[in-house]
Amino acid sequence: MAVNKPYGDNARKGAVRGRSQVLNPKTNQWTKRDSETGKFMDGKQDGTPFKGVRKEK
Repeated sequence: MAVNKPYGDNARKGAVRGRSQVLNPKTNQWTKRDSETGKFMDGKQDGTPFKGVRKEK
């Protein structure tokens, strides 16, 4: 499990588990997926990847 201490430094120690992200080439946006179900969860509009979420190949 990811640890978020010390509090208030705005940094995650370790990766987010159970999620991955993939780049959509048509929209050039990163989309987050649930690793268990495979469903798409969230997308980022600014074109930068999610922090702490592993990338799919």
